[in-house]
Order: sequence, then structure tokens, then C-alpha cells
Amino acid sequence: MSADVVGQNQDVTANQEVLPSVVAVARDSDHRFSKPVVEEITLVENWGVDGDAHAGTTVQHRSRVARDPSQPNLRQVHLLHAEVFDEVASEGFQVAPGEMGENVTTRGLDLLGLPTDTLLHLGDDACVRVTGLRNPCQQINGFEPGLLRAVLGRAEDGTVVRKGGVMGVVVAGGVIRPGDAIRVELPAGEQQPLSPV
Repeated sequence: MSADVVGQNQDVTANQEVLPSVVAVARDSDHRFSKPVVEEITLVENWGVDGDAHAGTTVQHRSRVARDPSQPNLRQVHLLHAEVFDEVASEGFQVAPGEMGENVTTRGLDLLGLPTDTLLHLGDDACVRVTGLRNPCQQINGFEPGLLRAVLGRAEDGTVVRKGGVMGVVVAGGVIRPGDAIRVELPAGEQQPLSPV
């Protein structure tokens, strides 16, 4: 069954409802770990973030291009929840939007708990289909030694919990700015949990 859902979390410190929204947007035309924050980004259907090194219909991440450059690009847009910054700050790490390479920093939405193929409507027009989890890699430790350990965890059953955000593909283009609302549309049928892409 398809449903339009607006995810709502409780802000523990203020004890007020936090509606899902965009905190910051970032892009970089070069392949660097962190991306500079900008005033707005433009999503292009079936392509990604206009002007970003990871945009394209086929894989753009260097390691994936080396393995098979013809693979479809399931990682056109990287979204990361700002709540992870709060979590790692409690362990002594200071991370700001864009510094973990994400294009869209969100707040008020449990990105990691979404099922595969969830549609995220961002702002007035843009829409991203969530394809899977970002698999945190050793580059994170190059940015901040020890940070990789902080964004990887273990569930009670021993499985790895990846906290590096989600990846997606653009299904409708549009401009995204900080403060834009996010509307969540869950996929029809049986929902599949996210796995690394």
C-alpha cells in the first residue's frame, strides 16, 4: 500500500516536534571527500546534482568506475541526517554540513530507517528515490581520525549499523535550498530495508 507520510521526530532538547527539512546543501565539481556548502543546488532528473562530480547515469565514484564504469549510478545524491553530527559530537568529533561529502543535510527524518525505493520530495519540485545506504569508508578517518568507528555501530543481533546517510537517484528535478520541507512517500507493496549501495 502506498502512503504519503511526513516523518516526525521529537527534538529531545527542546521537546518540540521537528518537521523534516533541509538544513544545508552542498556540491563539488571535483572528487574530494568534503563538499562546500552552497546557497542552493539543482537536481537534474536521472543525472544528480548539477555541477557535482558524482552526477551521471553511470557510476562516478572512482573505485566503482575502476571496477566497472558501465554500472548504473545509484549514488547520484547523498543525503545525511544532521542528528549524526549531534551523536558524534558526544564522542568529541566536530562535523559540519557537507564535511562528510553529503549533498543534502536533513533534520527531523530518520533516513536510515526508510525502506528502499522511498521517495523524498524536497522543496517544491525535486524528488529523490532512495536506493540504499552509504557505506562509510576509510576516507572518513582521513577527514577526522577515529570518525569511522563513530559512524559504524553494531545492532543487538551483531549486524553492522551504517550511519553515513543514504544514497538516491533523482526522479524529478528542481532547486533545493536550506529550510525546504521534506515529504516522504513510502513505496507500495512489501517494504525492503536499506542495504549498502
